[in-house]
Amino acid sequence: MMVTFCISLIALVLGYLLYGRFVDSVFGPDDRETPAVAMADGVDHIVLPNWKVFMIQFLNIAGTGPIFGAIMGAKFGPVAYLWIVLGCIFAGSVHDYFTGMLSMRNGGASCPEIVGKYLGEKARKVMRVFSVLLLLMVGTVFVFSPATILQGYGGTALMWIICIFVYYIVATMLPIDKVIGRFYPVFAIALLFMVAALMVCLFVEWPQLPELWSHPENMGKAADSSFTDQVFPCMFITIACGALSGFHATQSPLMARCLASERKGRAVFYGSMITEGLVALVWAAVSMYFFYGEPAPGYQIIEAVGNKGFLTSAPAVVNIMCNSWLGLTGGILAILGVVAAPITSGDTAFRSARLIIAEAFHIEQRPIPKRLLVSLPLFGASLALLIWQVEDANGFNTIWQYAGWSNQALAVFMLWAITVYLVRQKKNYWITLIPALFMTCVCTTFLFISKLAFHLPEGIAYIAGGVCLVIAAVWFCAWMINNNKNQRK
Repeated sequence: MMVTFCISLIALVLGYLLYGRFVDSVFGPDDRETPAVAMADGVDHIVLPNWKVFMIQFLNIAGTGPIFGAIMGAKFGPVAYLWIVLGCIFAGSVHDYFTGMLSMRNGGASCPEIVGKYLGEKARKVMRVFSVLLLLMVGTVFVFSPATILQGYGGTALMWIICIFVYYIVATMLPIDKVIGRFYPVFAIALLFMVAALMVCLFVEWPQLPELWSHPENMGKAADSSFTDQVFPCMFITIACGALSGFHATQSPLMARCLASERKGRAVFYGSMITEGLVALVWAAVSMYFFYGEPAPGYQIIEAVGNKGFLTSAPAVVNIMCNSWLGLTGGILAILGVVAAPITSGDTAFRSARLIIAEAFHIEQRPIPKRLLVSLPLFGASLALLIWQVEDANGFNTIWQYAGWSNQALAVFMLWAITVYLVRQKKNYWITLIPALFMTCVCTTFLFISKLAFHLPEGIAYIAGGVCLVIAAVWFCAWMINNNKNQRK
């Protein structure tokens, strides 16, 4: 049966209709002039049709994140559904919505500027460096992974790396309506078509999937003794883009500069995150069939190249399931999913980095030479990182793991900044305070338990993460009491 999947599907839709409307009412959009109109420059601040803004926002924040993350997260079992649904409705969509809306209220400001306004100058400086480094890692990873896949269809990896880099430079430099505005909606529609087709196949096949109430434990440990990742905090780092992602905070301001009305913010920012959650949910269900289908898992039924059972890589699962369930069309869509999607996220990563640096140093971006002044050093740094990644056999995994934690840590900064904004505006701050506290605990615990950092014994790591949670809560309460006193003066 697929009862947990169906309930999760309905919950996401209701989340947009009910909680999304509530969040929108807390912010209170109005008819003021948006940056796309007031600051139109023909490069980054351009009014685009609302449907295009939605499609571009969806593809910008999606990439392969809700696909690969959901596949890897499905190895934990049905508990992955919980994080996708609850994380998407109460954390990720709220995070993306407020980031986009606050950007519009602040002249299209990027995430470091928003954080700096509400958390202080030191936080602004940290976020500038942190954001650019994350975007560099994302952009570099999304050069290497599609190049290695395309290599299998002809040419060399170097040739494809050069082609992708040339595209990145062009897309980063040109006005947003020239390449991104024209082609991204097409790629977004193709990605949605793939997911819709897989959903239809799920209902037609109606496979026997493990349910949350029958398998609440970490099923990965039972499937493979080497799978030792803890549900908490590892699953909340693994499934990022399909539930909550700090990378989205770097992307929402891009579209905040293209909306003609604040009243479209819920559909664009909250709605695109719910749509991404649907993508993650479908792929989690498909992967659940592949890893744990009953009476036999899908990998035992489907004969395919690259099938390594429970240890099958995420890109291989995409190719196997799309080809198996969707045929030739599925194979084409699979290539689109694992090649075009990361490339489109990569170029907007570089575009966001360009704008963050330009804001930090007050460099006007309308003249082409000034765009080059900011962009070329970025691509030079990415190229150096890429060379190291290619020469080091474990380079890809290392960058990806650091990017995963950095991604969620960035979300923590944004959630705290939004919470401070809501407190100062005397609005309902609980809607971001709870996710901020939870993700603070997740990110700190991950540092204590991960081999990438302190690698403490599990019990000690959990205690240390709990201590960090208490410190964050006490710190916030002390700040709020002081803030309320200052406002009464």
